[in-house]
Amino acid sequence: MSEAEKTSKKDSFFKHVKAEFKRCTWPKKEELIRQSTLVIIISVILGGVIAGIDWLIRLGLQAIGL
Repeated sequence: MSEAEKTSKKDSFFKHVKAEFKRCTWPKKEELIRQSTLVIIISVILGGVIAGIDWLIRLGLQAIGL
């Protein structure tokens, strides 16, 4: 394949990517902030639950002498 064909295919690819991005429906700023906040809150809560379960398992293992 010649350099001209490679360059042409790359340009074509990026034109298609750009066109696809224009067709995307992007969220409004308020919706993005709300959803991002929700994800952060849920991640912190889930991290706390996992840490709590880990602590209980460690406490149980120490109680039985392992």
